[in-house]
Amino acid sequence: MPKPLGKVIMPPMSMHFDLVDLRLMVQVAEANSLTKGAEASHISLPAASTRIKNLEESIGTKLFYRTSQGVTLTPPGQAFVQHARTVLGQIQHLRADLQEYARGIKGHLRVFANTTALGEYLPPVLRRYLLSHPDVNIDLRERLSHDIIRAVSEGQTDIGIVAGLVRTENLEIIPYRRDRLVLVVPRSHDLAQASSVDFADTLDYDHVGLQESSAIHAFLRQVCDQLHRPLKSRIQVGNFEAACRMIEATVGVAILPESAARRHAQTMAIAIVPLSDAWAIREMQICVRSLEALPAFARELVDLLVEDARTDPRILAA
Repeated sequence: MPKPLGKVIMPPMSMHFDLVDLRLMVQVAEANSLTKGAEASHISLPAASTRIKNLEESIGTKLFYRTSQGVTLTPPGQAFVQHARTVLGQIQHLRADLQEYARGIKGHLRVFANTTALGEYLPPVLRRYLLSHPDVNIDLRERLSHDIIRAVSEGQTDIGIVAGLVRTENLEIIPYRRDRLVLVVPRSHDLAQASSVDFADTLDYDHVGLQESSAIHAFLRQVCDQLHRPLKSRIQVGNFEAACRMIEATVGVAILPESAARRHAQTMAIAIVPLSDAWAIREMQICVRSLEALPAFARELVDLLVEDARTDPRILAA
């Protein structure tokens, strides 16, 4: 009688892919088209098809659903593309960092922040930080909070500053400040003496808006979409001071951070009216993938931001 077979041990799955595969997967996913993805990756369609087929065989599962309308990612494909974006982002950062090292710069930080943090709180802190860290460069960009969360998660930026009710996924969060949005009007305006006002009630008036690239502008557009009401933008300006000057000149009203409004109200004929909307008060947070994994010079910036917020007399009461 033959002896029973012992337990069969399968060799570990071997996966082989390179940077061309990673870029191709991202390009195909973004275009929902193998043809357009191949063109964006500068390789032929047959070569692209062969690469994806080899990837699927190596991994042991399909990465795309193929239909007459194009291709869409399977769950394993979504996981692959997410990691591919992270890897490609890190490689871009590596190249940038090495270029900085060649010019004598020892560190490079990427910081994404919302409009209020960028315009009101970061400039003096970053000035202090850069003076004490002459060998560090900072890439500072303004983004919407949910875009910042994604950028931190995918490794596109090192430090993010967000506001409001956003899902922070698995990121490490450090409380930062409290941000309150208010209505700013000329002192002679009908609403100047109001104790508070709903944002919806301001939509009957002309608004002084920030540039379309600003996070506050995009946020207010989202609120207006939810209300199914248009924002009557009379003029768009580049910063809080210019907005307040337009308001003083009775061009319109605006939704601005309270800290900026109070600062300019000291020298301009403008009035501040609280918004009664729940979203007007927003908790601001610093988010990173891992504070411990950040280089020391990056952790020093986080510490400086937290200390500056703790000692700032403009901190809003709970």
